[in-house]
Amino acid sequence: MKPTILVVDDDRKTVDLIRLYLEKDGYKVLVAYDGYGAIDIARNRRPGLIILDLMLPKIDGLDVCRVLRSESDVPIIMLTAKTTEDDKLIGLDLGADDYVTKPFSPRELVARVRAVLRRGIAEEKSGPKRILYGDLEVDFVRHEARVDGDVVHLTPKEFTLLEILIKQPGRVFSRLELLELVFGFDYQGFERTVDVHVMNLRKKIESDPSQPRYIQTIYGVGYKFEDGLNV
Repeated sequence: MKPTILVVDDDRKTVDLIRLYLEKDGYKVLVAYDGYGAIDIARNRRPGLIILDLMLPKIDGLDVCRVLRSESDVPIIMLTAKTTEDDKLIGLDLGADDYVTKPFSPRELVARVRAVLRRGIAEEKSGPKRILYGDLEVDFVRHEARVDGDVVHLTPKEFTLLEILIKQPGRVFSRLELLELVFGFDYQGFERTVDVHVMNLRKKIESDPSQPRYIQTIYGVGYKFEDGLNV
């Protein structure tokens, strides 16, 4: 049975169009036309995925995303007319799983929904529940990291980046690979955001970020998680 999807947009025509295509694909659809309504429905109905417009009355989509992400890992696809790199990075950094720019193809949006849901199922089935390297512990059930037993507060994207690297120690990932794996698809010209996320992650898990023990830079290629550590 396909999950229920919450569509949040103050433009009723846009909501009706998205609902038409989603229902045609077999999904049950809930709708909200403002940020507070979205939060209320998400908390009480627990949809399997949320399509969330950025520009909303009362409380905007970024604040809605921030609230929801602090409470759950429900997949979120941001929907917006804003197209600047900073706008996209803010949404993704808050924990959005994908980003679709208006005007959009409803068929492409449905395809994005399928892809995000497939990725979530694959992540639930794959890999160990907990990994320990040195003083770094990553618990994939609790979705948290600890250094010397203390919880490290990571953003959703930082945690995903760490998860990808630590589950395949020694493998070198290119920036483009990490961009696609962490953010869901390839953003042309956004490779620098991988460097920013690695830098921020190192500050949180490395005792000396300038001489990283865990996340190594492979110059001209990308990054890897050091595989020569004592577990």
